[in-house]
Amino acid sequence: MKITIAVVFGGNSTEHEISVISAVQALEKMDHAKYDIYPVYMTKDSLFYTDPSMERIESFRDIPALIASSLRIDFVKEKDRTYMTGHETKLFGKKFSVPVDLVFPIVHGTNVEDGTLQGYFRTLGLPLVGPGVLPSALGMDKVVMKSVLKDSGIPVLDCAVLRPADFEELDSTIAKLEAKPGYPMIIKPVNLGSSIGISVAHDREALKSSLALAFEYSDKVLAEHAIPNLQEINCSVFGCSGETMASECEEPLGSGDILSFQDKYMSGGKGSGKTVPAGVKSSSSSGSKGMASLTRRIPANISPDMRDRIRDCARKAFEALEGEGVARIDFMIDKDSGEFYLNEINTIPGSLSFYLWEPLGIPYSELLEKLIKLALDQDRKNKRLITSFDTNILSTAQVGGAKK
Repeated sequence: MKITIAVVFGGNSTEHEISVISAVQALEKMDHAKYDIYPVYMTKDSLFYTDPSMERIESFRDIPALIASSLRIDFVKEKDRTYMTGHETKLFGKKFSVPVDLVFPIVHGTNVEDGTLQGYFRTLGLPLVGPGVLPSALGMDKVVMKSVLKDSGIPVLDCAVLRPADFEELDSTIAKLEAKPGYPMIIKPVNLGSSIGISVAHDREALKSSLALAFEYSDKVLAEHAIPNLQEINCSVFGCSGETMASECEEPLGSGDILSFQDKYMSGGKGSGKTVPAGVKSSSSSGSKGMASLTRRIPANISPDMRDRIRDCARKAFEALEGEGVARIDFMIDKDSGEFYLNEINTIPGSLSFYLWEPLGIPYSELLEKLIKLALDQDRKNKRLITSFDTNILSTAQVGGAKK
């Protein structure tokens, strides 16, 4: 009997469209002969729909038409199983109802990658591919993430944390930031990815604009020193606590102070007009390949010693944050000092970072199989744990102080 997998993507996130691209990439490489696979699209107002056509990126060119032709579903628990069921009850005919064995979330950003969606499926008793609630939440909040990593001896940059009240006292806030961390500084929302809401400020006017931009996306903003002579290096990690492995390292190539949304998802393809240096890889179709469209150098232009240090640090950080599945961890090298710092972890990275595993002889289809197997193995281990037990407390309980 085949295992039924619901591949969930989309959701109420600024990275909604990137999630769709990542999911379609994965659906194309999954073993449909081995598994019953259902694409489940989560709209921006958090409704679930399914249709076989969702495995094709062309179907998402007209989302209202796609929704109109798709089946809206709910996840419903019945005894010890959870089902995908048709939202509307039909007067005649058999209602759509499919038992789900595994959920594969391929989601990015706030409200879906931050533990919210993971908690929903955990409550339904469904095993998940990828991180659970805690690592998802830790990875999304950049300030909390830095605290955990600091305690684990992982090098991270110090930062200042800002709230809306700080923005209201703008002159005082700017004076404090100019003292520390000082110019140039990078301003970013704490809980977004894909470089959304992030900018670098070199002077007071730019700082005002950067703060205004970041607060449009989050009520919690961080400021940290921007490394002027910067080399960015990314590394992916696969596994779970105690059993992890690191991928090849890449060097993403941007067009400005930071890698922008356009650099990450809309560059380097045919017709982009972007010159691709020798030894640099890029996708063949701009705007449709997710993170695979980013112009990058693989392997990164770093020494063997630095490669080993970064890969080792990536594994340690992944385990410190209790990661599971596959993540991408982004580093910054200060080329003037030779020091490196961990920038952030992407607990469900764009394109699942498959392109970082291919140089090690692990094709995308194999990576997906490893992720599914890991999730099923972890679920078997979790089922051995006691999560509740019966007592007779309520049969004799009294609540003092209640009005009668």
